[in-house]
Parts: sequence; C-alpha cells; structure tokens
Amino acid sequence: MIKDYNGFLDTLLAAGFSMSGSNDEGIFAIIHHGWNEPVPGDSPIQWHTGDPETDPWEWRIRVLNQRDDIAYAKIFFKKGGYITRQWYPYFLAARRGGYDFNDAYAAGEISYFAKRIYDVVAENGNLPLHTIKQLARFTREEKPGFDRALVELQMGMFLTMSGQQQRTTRKNLDIGLDIAPGQNASWPSTVFCTTEHFFGEDVFSEAANTSKTEAINAIETQVLKLNPLADKKKIAKFIAAS
Repeated sequence: MIKDYNGFLDTLLAAGFSMSGSNDEGIFAIIHHGWNEPVPGDSPIQWHTGDPETDPWEWRIRVLNQRDDIAYAKIFFKKGGYITRQWYPYFLAARRGGYDFNDAYAAGEISYFAKRIYDVVAENGNLPLHTIKQLARFTREEKPGFDRALVELQMGMFLTMSGQQQRTTRKNLDIGLDIAPGQNASWPSTVFCTTEHFFGEDVFSEAANTSKTEAINAIETQVLKLNPLADKKKIAKFIAAS
C-alpha cells in the first residue's frame, strides 16, 4: 500500500509510468482509487486535502517543482498521467515517430486551434493557461475548442505541464469567488511548455534512435509486467493515444 509521497515516488520511478487516478482503463495506476471514488478505510491517501504528503492531487505539482526526471500531463486516454525520463523516449518514438510539430501540422495531424496554442508557448517558453488564451487570442466562444486542442497537444506529446503560477484578479465573476470590493483573490494557473523545453534534446535524440515498433513493444512488455491482465486493445490505445 502507498502511504505517502515518497512511497508513490519510489513506485513510479520503478514502474516508469502511471495513470494519475484510479486504474479505470485497466492499464496501471499506483493509486487504486480516484478522486471521486470511496477511499479504503485503511488508506492514508486522501484526495483534495491539500496535504503534500498524502494528497495525490498535490503530487502532480510537487513532482514538477522538485524533480526534472518526471513529466505529468493529460497524456493517457485524455486523462492525467506520469512518465519518467527513462520511459519518455519510448512514448515519443511511439507517438511522434520522429515528427516535430511543423511536420505533424503539415501532414494534417494537428488542428488549427492547437497550432495557435503551440506557437505562443514555443515562442515564450513557460506560459500559464490564462496567458496562453490571451496571447493566442482565444475568445470565450472558442473555449471548448481551446480545451480540446490543449489536450490534443498533450496527448501528442508536443506540450506538457511544467508547474503552476498564481494569478490574481479583482473581478469576482472571473473566478467565481465571493470577495469584498477592492480585495485581491489568487488561485493557481497551470503552466505549460513544449516537451523539448521540458526535457531537452537528449531525450529526443534517444527517441530518434528508437524505432516505433521497438518503442511499442517495450512499453507493452512493461505494461504487462505491471498488470498481466491488461487488455491488448486497451494497451494499444494507451501507447498510441488513438
């Protein structure tokens, strides 16, 4: 049983990757109950308490703030998940197949909304979510398209989360908080960067030297070590993001 952050970290580094919530897709998750599922009576792990030692929701940002060898993003089944530095080249080889963003866009594999997002992030390095919307000139009416494109870029391993940044406003309606006139309200905004910016060129060089078939076989073998009962079709979707 995982009892705290360090136990989670040790297990993740050994496994190489994990869904961030429960294993509802039947692949592998270190924490067996999701944020909206009943917590086992003997488990010290509790979602959304704010405790950095026992709240898995806090571990996403703690990992990004404290380490440089673990990525977190909406990367599996359009849901959150972790991949370690060791396994990232395999997923890059399996999903991107040597393509950079411009190659993928030219091939028609990337949407126009995704290009608008990617271009401003690539130009500016790390950008919080609200700033991406502003710089890419997304309107409120385009929010559904923006949200889909942001997940598309994470699943394609072109963008990844890199942390959080506090945002402050004086407008109650913008954040839905009841604050007195003149007061400031602050809440975290997710920060994104390109995967190249996050991990550096060495990871991409390793991916370039790994064939797509080799990468898929390696990931499938590891999944079956972690979960011998995993369904082959589900594994294929887990790897390829299709």
